[in-house]
Amino acid sequence: MLVDQPIKSFLDEDFLLQTDTARRLYHDYAKAMPIIDYHCHLPPDQIAADKTFENLTQIWLYGDHYKWRAMRTNGVAEKYCTGDASDYEKFQKWAETVPYTMRNPLYHWTHMELKNPFGVETVLNGATAREVYDRCTEQLPGMSTRTLLRHFNVKTVCTTDDPTDSLEYHKKIAADGFEVKVLPTFRPDKAMAIDDVAVFQAYVKRVGEVCNQEIRSLDTFMECLKQRHDYFAQAGCRLSDHGLELIYAEPYTESEVSGVFQKLLSNGALSETESLQFKSYMLDRFAEWDWEKGWTQQFHLGALRNNNKRALRTLGPDTGWDSIGDFRQASPLARFLGGLDDRDQLAKTILYNLNSGDNEVMATMIGNFNDGSMPGKIQFGSGWWFQDQKEGMQKQINALSNMGLLSRFVGMLTDSRSFLSYPRHEYFRRILCNIFGNDVENGELPNDIDWIGKLVQDICYNNAKEYFRF
Repeated sequence: MLVDQPIKSFLDEDFLLQTDTARRLYHDYAKAMPIIDYHCHLPPDQIAADKTFENLTQIWLYGDHYKWRAMRTNGVAEKYCTGDASDYEKFQKWAETVPYTMRNPLYHWTHMELKNPFGVETVLNGATAREVYDRCTEQLPGMSTRTLLRHFNVKTVCTTDDPTDSLEYHKKIAADGFEVKVLPTFRPDKAMAIDDVAVFQAYVKRVGEVCNQEIRSLDTFMECLKQRHDYFAQAGCRLSDHGLELIYAEPYTESEVSGVFQKLLSNGALSETESLQFKSYMLDRFAEWDWEKGWTQQFHLGALRNNNKRALRTLGPDTGWDSIGDFRQASPLARFLGGLDDRDQLAKTILYNLNSGDNEVMATMIGNFNDGSMPGKIQFGSGWWFQDQKEGMQKQINALSNMGLLSRFVGMLTDSRSFLSYPRHEYFRRILCNIFGNDVENGELPNDIDWIGKLVQDICYNNAKEYFRF
């Protein structure tokens, strides 16, 4: 006879934890571990100013293209996303959208972020919008950016910064003696973004201005970028990051690339091969500089960006018009990493894929270049962007488990512009503990809680601490 099982409460203390072992792993081992947020888009000026926010919309909805995308899909007009509606009007439209996000990760994230840090357990919808808005907004004067980082037990934050950035805010944060390290990450995508020649020329001019040089040759351009790489290192930078459709690994010579650069300065048309040669050359140089300094290089691969050209013209990039791309990743990755390895110049590397169909490619690719010099030198990065959800995380964890060593994984990051996004680490940790807990209770792993608890703690924090050595 079937026995009715009680319906679990939504978002209770055992949320996502299906077994006693999973619950023990999370509550006794994972929950209290600190956070190293080694890739995010938090604005350092707001940390430097220890900014507080006037209302819940400002801290929660501004710049959040995940929410905008859901709102548009729900039939909400642009004025309530990026337009001139009032802050409360925007929040009301978001609250009305939330019930329609069930089974999208936004539904979980929304209520986890209301519960922590605000202590609000009310289910958000159009009818509860005013109550939730007022309760959270009342608490915001005591929730500055630095207070929130302390609250979430964050030890290190790595922002994402263009080579021309002055890093003045990072320097101020360090000079203030703030106990959370806020370090820059070198993100030189604009230095190889040559598809729009006019934009590239303007960027070359900007690099020259920062370095007080007139750039008329490839050599001078690279000298200036190397100066900026050195400047970032002096400010505590230990990582680079690249957001690419795929790795570029086209054969080239220095003279060929120099000629391509001159064409770019003189508005000459490039062939597809010349474009690939230039991008490949730039990636190689950045990778060599990272290796020389002992940095970690990160590659975020597989996004098909700015698909809606009308929206790009009116709203700009990073406003919610990107999707997963279907690119051939394995061959260029093997050539790129293999070339660096042949020269003994392969830095620590983290590979992130946006297309879950590439999970096994990434999980096996890292094994090709882990050389025994350290645990997990080449990493398969956590579920990213459209994969930053329960099933995406599970797939990434399972692929890494099956084809690599999950035990050496450097774990989760936020990849967010919001100071309220740190419950994503909790989300990841609950999912991780549930996977291990299910395996133990199914007899697929021994009931060695101390050892498995240690592995969980390593994945949550210790591996990243040892790997990055901030």
